[in-house]
Order: sequence, then C-alpha cells, then structure tokens
Amino acid sequence: MLVIRPAAELDLPGIREIYNDAILYSTATFDTDPKTIEQMHVWLQQHVGQYPAIVAVENEQVLGWASLSRWSDRKAYDTTAEISFYVREGHRGKGIGKQLLEIITREGKTVGLRCILSRITEGNPVSVHLHESLGYAMIGIIQDAGKKFDRYLSVQMMQVVFK
Repeated sequence: MLVIRPAAELDLPGIREIYNDAILYSTATFDTDPKTIEQMHVWLQQHVGQYPAIVAVENEQVLGWASLSRWSDRKAYDTTAEISFYVREGHRGKGIGKQLLEIITREGKTVGLRCILSRITEGNPVSVHLHESLGYAMIGIIQDAGKKFDRYLSVQMMQVVFK
C-alpha cells in the first residue's frame, strides 16, 4: 500500500537515487552533477517547516518525492516557494506524481505560503497537465534557460496563488 508522509533521514538513499537518475538521464532538472548522500542530508535540513519534503513509499521503497524550496533569500519572497517532484522510473503514470503534487501543494497553503512556482522543462506536457489539474496557471516561458545534453532548453513557468 502506498503511503505518503514527511521525508525522513531513512528516505535519503531513495530520494537521492531518484534524483540522481533525473540528473543523469533527463531534462526534468537542470542539475548536472549527481548528489552525494552528504548533500542530501543538507537538502533535508532545508526542507522543514514552511518548506517541507514528502515521500511516497511502498514496501519500504521510496517511489517518489516532492518538496517546496525557498524561492529566494530576499525577505519579501518568504511566502513564495518552488515546487519539485520526481517519481521513480517504472512507477510513472500510476498517479503517484499527481498525489505528491496535490499533497505538497495543499501543504504549502497550510504552512502559509501565498504562491508556489514551478519550472517545467519544455517537452513535458504530462507535468504541465498535472499542474493545470491542480489550479496552476502558465505565467510565461524562459527561452533557452539552460543547456543540458548539448542543447538549449526553454522552461515553462507555472504558479498557483492562494487567496
């Protein structure tokens, strides 16, 4: 049975494995260097309170994770976060990503965020659709925002604002 709960230290190897797979083999993230377990410990320490991280776990295996991260270190942006979510290869298309996105978005509202932003690399209509289904709206495109796998990629910006 799939359980979605706050991320904990014991989840870091699974979170790291999923994220490093995205780093090495996809354009879902513009990170290019795989993360060490030490870096993941620091990451988890940054994802408490207003900027939580959650995991989807089944049979003690992390199948996906989602987080809200500080958008900017400037004080006026304290009620804005950036969302991230990733699902393990072989478990995509089963609704795990939608559940993670829905829960972490709801958590953002609960902890008092006003705005959640999402950067989606071009060519990912599934992610755009998932965001739209939860009330996110397209706010623009950053042309050629990054270069990965020897090609420039644009990023679609989406947001949800809580009134």
